[in-house]
Amino acid sequence: MSQRMQQGQPMIVMSEDSQRVKDQDAQEYNISAARAVAESVKSTLGPKGMDKMLVDSMGSVTITNDGVTILQEMDIDNPTAEMIIEVAETQEDEAGDGTTTAVAIAGELLKNAEDLIEQDIHPTAIIKGFHMAAEQAREEVDDIATEVDTEDEDLLRSVAETSMTGKGAELNKEHLSQLIVDAVRAVTVETDEGENVVDLEFLNIETQTGRSAGESDLLEGGIVDKDPVHDDMPTEATDADVLLLNDPIEIEEADVDTEVSVTDPDQLQQFLDREEKQLREKVDHIVDVGADVVFCQKGIDDLAQHYLAKEGILAVRRAKKSDLEFLQEVVDAAVVSDLESATEDDLGFGDVTRDDEDELFYVEGEDAHGVTLLLRGSTDHVVDELERGVNDALDVVAQTVSDGRVLAGGGAVEVELASRLRDFADSVSGREQLAVESFADSLELVPRVLAENAGLDSIDTLVDLRAAHDEGDLQAGLNAWTGDVENTADAGIVEPAHAKEQAVTSASEAANLVLKIDDIISAGDLSTDKEDDDEGGAPGGGMGGMGGGMGGMM
Repeated sequence: MSQRMQQGQPMIVMSEDSQRVKDQDAQEYNISAARAVAESVKSTLGPKGMDKMLVDSMGSVTITNDGVTILQEMDIDNPTAEMIIEVAETQEDEAGDGTTTAVAIAGELLKNAEDLIEQDIHPTAIIKGFHMAAEQAREEVDDIATEVDTEDEDLLRSVAETSMTGKGAELNKEHLSQLIVDAVRAVTVETDEGENVVDLEFLNIETQTGRSAGESDLLEGGIVDKDPVHDDMPTEATDADVLLLNDPIEIEEADVDTEVSVTDPDQLQQFLDREEKQLREKVDHIVDVGADVVFCQKGIDDLAQHYLAKEGILAVRRAKKSDLEFLQEVVDAAVVSDLESATEDDLGFGDVTRDDEDELFYVEGEDAHGVTLLLRGSTDHVVDELERGVNDALDVVAQTVSDGRVLAGGGAVEVELASRLRDFADSVSGREQLAVESFADSLELVPRVLAENAGLDSIDTLVDLRAAHDEGDLQAGLNAWTGDVENTADAGIVEPAHAKEQAVTSASEAANLVLKIDDIISAGDLSTDKEDDDEGGAPGGGMGGMGGGMGGMM
């Protein structure tokens, strides 16, 4: 071997199926993949953004313009692209909204970084410049942000409306924004230090089809979308003792298959009597405990239903686990997993009423911390998209209540940040200065795309925005509805500062992570989906498949 090495022959240490892409080819590959993901969601940005129809392998259809939903539903088969999807997921987890903005900025950062690499600027210098720019941008966001009174209901409604705009809720956004603000207030508690903490776990969202979104409602307590198990049962119970049960009220079956030989009809009757006695004992125990209402996650035998009805007990079977867990907080009860061990201490207390029109039970506790937002829509697709929009709005209103800072929307903050970063770049020495300027240019993608999606000229809009900010109007942004550059804060277009800070952080860190890669080594196909590897896929399918797969996606 040493003799061959002396003759200049390379040592082969990788398998024949492995793939390797390195240096500038690796950077171009990664940047192309990341940009493809960003391009796929850019057209959804803003109040006039377009929707995407996503059809999965089972034929299920999702229609949405929610960035994280689009990226999660798409069948993306590329390791770099999946890194960018993580940006959207992080943004969703940390801020609740701004996923499309974060991904679009990440894609633009990499596009501008590619131009710098072509000018022979080393990725390390670009990464350092981007990091400096992101740190400065976060500081500037804090400086630009406006401290607000979290008791200002009009402001909170504006935050909710801004978040929901473009997500299928425009016609009823005033009604829905009021419900969202009321819901957040209902689950907000003040700590001993005087800080507001919003616990959205105490907020339950239920959906119904067949009615207008304007008929959505906020209810104190919980909802159970089930019918009574017996027609003779009461449908309402005031000041009721409520039992939450995760144990079937049925005959206990043997763990193994058994056969019983019956030689006498009396023997068969004895078996039936024994079963009836078991069910009677279970119902008697519920009566002894003192329960007026039983919500059971498992089944209830027909005979047990009859006994419960005779005792005047309202019972519901096959209730969802999530409903029982939520009702724990509403009526202050424990979920009982073994009926025989149930005691009076396990019961909750509240009022149970029936809405026959909607076929729902409303459950209200005495001091219920939990509330339920009942969203209505004409079809499943409409109500699903409405739910996504309302979830985002709930998150941003909660962030505003907790954080107390807001920014003018419509691209106002991005243009102001870009201007301040260009001034900051003058104080940066070396090639990092060019990276800081590229970062500033990347932020201006947001107002440009907002204008494009609204059918406006993006260049003219950007020029007008820059001019307004140069004249000192820090809150000058694009009103996509009118097409005018105006003070968007006064127009009620406002966003939480935390969401913008998180978007800048997520985008810059993702871009730097991609830029730092100069070598891609794969044991086989570079795709992340290995299910088709054994079907004779050609080597290199991951590389070649990137363009086709992502191209088909877009």
